[in-house]
Amino acid sequence: MKPVLPAALLMALALFGCSRDPGSPVTATDPAPAASPGIDPAAVSDPTPATDPVPAPAPVDPAQMAKFTGYGDMQLGSTAAEAVAAWGGELEGRASEAGGCHYLTPKWVKDSGELGFMIEGDRFVRYDVGTAKETAPGGGKVGMDADALQAMYSGALQSMPHKYEQGGRYLSVAAGGVAPTRLVFEVDAPGKVTEWRVGLWPQVDYVEGCS
Repeated sequence: MKPVLPAALLMALALFGCSRDPGSPVTATDPAPAASPGIDPAAVSDPTPATDPVPAPAPVDPAQMAKFTGYGDMQLGSTAAEAVAAWGGELEGRASEAGGCHYLTPKWVKDSGELGFMIEGDRFVRYDVGTAKETAPGGGKVGMDADALQAMYSGALQSMPHKYEQGGRYLSVAAGGVAPTRLVFEVDAPGKVTEWRVGLWPQVDYVEGCS
């Protein structure tokens, strides 16, 4: 007599055979993607470039007002009205005739030879300095020795005999690409700078100024 399988076992085997599709391949389950590492907000740089604080403007030193381009805010080549407005204070002097040559001087100047602004043809064309309180472009000053001055300007100063003082000289240098101006030092016979000027050509070469 053959053994009889229990009815429950026979039913389980039948269900297993019907549930499997023989044509479907068996595939392994894809692994879950790895979690992205966390980003520390503190480590992210700010895309906005840092801006350096703007320093407060340094006080203007009157000894550094002189430039190849002009004096202070006054620009060589500007009109007389523009130069006066740029100065911002009171200037004394006026032309004896329209378009003529004359000097404007600050009211506080005791001696007109200390500082003067030449106006010709209604243009600011030159300024003259005769005091050691002012510094010329490049560092020269009234009272300096001519040899020390020449060394300061790397030997670039051109020398010409003085028109009136025996043994005196004019030492000058062009501004080059900075401006169409020239710096001229007047040196006496003992070799000391007595005055200097910066201006446009031809006015910078007027030996007698506006005389």
